[in-house]
Amino acid sequence: MKKIAIFASGNGTNFEAIADNIDKGILDAKIELLVVDQKKAKVIEKGLSRNIETLVLRPKDFESKAEYEKTILKRLKEKDVEWIILAGYMRIVSNVLLDAYENHIINIHPSLLPDFRGLDAIGQAYAAHSPRMGVSIHYVDSGLDTGRVIAQEGFDVNPEWSKDECEMKIHQIEHVLYTNTLKKLWENE
Repeated sequence: MKKIAIFASGNGTNFEAIADNIDKGILDAKIELLVVDQKKAKVIEKGLSRNIETLVLRPKDFESKAEYEKTILKRLKEKDVEWIILAGYMRIVSNVLLDAYENHIINIHPSLLPDFRGLDAIGQAYAAHSPRMGVSIHYVDSGLDTGRVIAQEGFDVNPEWSKDECEMKIHQIEHVLYTNTLKKLWENE
């Protein structure tokens, strides 16, 4: 069983999907810690309702990004966390965590990387009238969505779809692909 921490910033739909799949026995893992960087994020309530230790820290309350991440790292080490899973975590991870968890930090991104890196990838793809959209799961490195891609799944965009319809399709893919990718990754470890 893998001991994981999930980092999130928002609603927590990917957090929920992973937690549900752990509960169902599909994914052999235990969420030791939920790390949240926004005090009003909806994911906080979702973590607490599952009795998952939830660490809510705002980076601006620290002298530096390094101090913020050192505080998180201390808790991760206390909980013997093996893997960090980013699930809608809207921050670039620094060397404090990258060095401590080399090749053990995974991110999900709502585009077919290398296309549409960074914030609002769905909006970027929609505005560009991209004929294909999708989801990428990748290792985290020091760049912005530049780590080695582990898995991708895409779909052809119906030109009549709204941005919301595209986003809904992406979430459907995310909620299955993330768990399946983590499961394969850990089975092959």
